[in-house]
Amino acid sequence: MKIYTKTGDKGTTALYGGSRVPKHHIRIEAYGTVDELNSWMGLIRDQDIGESYQQTIIEIQDRLFTVGAILATPPEKEFLKSGKKRLNIPSIILGDIEFLENEIDRMDASLPQMTHFVLPGGHTTVSYCHLARTVCRRAERKATYLFENEAFDELVLRYLNRLSDYLFVLARKLTSDLKAEEVKWIPNKENG
Repeated sequence: MKIYTKTGDKGTTALYGGSRVPKHHIRIEAYGTVDELNSWMGLIRDQDIGESYQQTIIEIQDRLFTVGAILATPPEKEFLKSGKKRLNIPSIILGDIEFLENEIDRMDASLPQMTHFVLPGGHTTVSYCHLARTVCRRAERKATYLFENEAFDELVLRYLNRLSDYLFVLARKLTSDLKAEEVKWIPNKENG
């Protein structure tokens, strides 16, 4: 199988199921941003963060491929007229969201209570988490826009929302683990 197909040379790409859309279509923007997020997750996983974090991220990366497949499937291609699923795409399930919530709760239990917003940074690995979090929020914004126009399983939106929370708490936990400084944002009252 060749990497290049030349089918996208005129600015269109195929969705899951075969229909073609412009490369700037909101569906492409949504799953492309999820793909970008998955790459950031890989960068975090490649850091010296410990095997349990790495295994959790592998699980998340797997689910992000599922999210991408869901977003890449137009509603008319998802089901046959009989109501049976046409394409063999996995689903995001409530257990996937609960997995993230359990990880958040586990990490958060060992952290000091937040009293202020936190400035991103303090350590390269922590900064990667914040970058991934902001890309996750962008993926969520793109997905919600797509959802308003062409609905898909709402659990995808919940998953992306919870994943951004996970990434924020992971940044805080790695700040603690790496003994980096967590800088609180305290508004400069002189400028207000």
